[in-house]
Amino acid sequence: MYKLFFNLVFKRMDPERAHHTAFRWIRLAARTPVLRTFTAAALAPRYKELRTEALGLRMHGPFGLAAGFDKNAVAIDGMSMLGFDHVEIGTVTAEPQPGNPKKRLFRLVPDRALINRMGFNNEGSAAVAARLAAREAALGHRRGRTVVGVNIGKTKVVPEEEAVADYVTSTERLARHADYLVVNVSSPNTPGLRNLQATESLRPLLTAVREAADRTVTDRRVPLLVKIAPDLADEDVDAVADLALELGLDGIIATNTTIARDGLGLKSSPSLVKETGGLSGAPVKERSLQVLRRLYARVGDRLVLVGVGGIENAEDAWQRILAGATLIQGYSAFIYEGPFYARALHKGLAARLAASPYATLADAVGAETRKAAQ
Repeated sequence: MYKLFFNLVFKRMDPERAHHTAFRWIRLAARTPVLRTFTAAALAPRYKELRTEALGLRMHGPFGLAAGFDKNAVAIDGMSMLGFDHVEIGTVTAEPQPGNPKKRLFRLVPDRALINRMGFNNEGSAAVAARLAAREAALGHRRGRTVVGVNIGKTKVVPEEEAVADYVTSTERLARHADYLVVNVSSPNTPGLRNLQATESLRPLLTAVREAADRTVTDRRVPLLVKIAPDLADEDVDAVADLALELGLDGIIATNTTIARDGLGLKSSPSLVKETGGLSGAPVKERSLQVLRRLYARVGDRLVLVGVGGIENAEDAWQRILAGATLIQGYSAFIYEGPFYARALHKGLAARLAASPYATLADAVGAETRKAAQ
């Protein structure tokens, strides 16, 4: 039914307009108690065998919503209603910014992919922090039932040499509202941002964010992760992994969108393929999996790895877990699969675990990568 609806309605709409339309429906459903209850019962069944502990947090399962969908923390409960076990909001910048000029979001339907050059359009860290604080107050406790990650990035107008202070500002405003915090240095849509992935730039940035989070939140330790691009050379992936261990980070998210187009077998029209921006969805699946395997081979169980990029179904999710991911995330496939995306993934993942030799999901994490190493 959703695929018919997508072809008849969403496919004919501008992608960004369709996104905002769907977003409004999700938020409306989440604000209506009866509708929220019935929707969650249908779309978010819980599987005890998928319960996951990571980053010192307990989750119903390993599958979350990747950053980029809910930039301003307006639909956390709505996305949980649809079955996501955690929601990563953002990317949030220190100052509000409109993002890049429209048109800036493109569907590559034959490839089940998206190209975006949104440019971190968001309301800014002060506004998002206020919204998260209001939500916590309404729930009666700090974070409610849904694990919330907060993904922060650099304000576009801030020069590269002032990036550390910019990230620190966001950290000071948002860390107390985050179950975990992510430093995004891998979006291709903010000039100079990916230069921060170089270890000589990344070390002082991550150190400053860690110190700011510890200074701001004194009653707990906020887990800190870094999100990297699939376009990093293998030796740079190793360097980031080593740095994360050196600095005592809690995890790495692999991966963001890619600027690559060649060698991906893209079937969409050349006019779409040549659009600038980050490519996400099915075409990044293989490289994202390669990066994940390389990271796990390097760090093992010392860091939490989050697999994202081209996860369309339960088999994709299972392969990421076997490669070394404790948590997995989706975004682009949600656009194509619709509201039953998380439900189908959870059901299939539970079936694969039951048919496997592993007693728990945690036992399966990294099993294939370890086997290959032996």
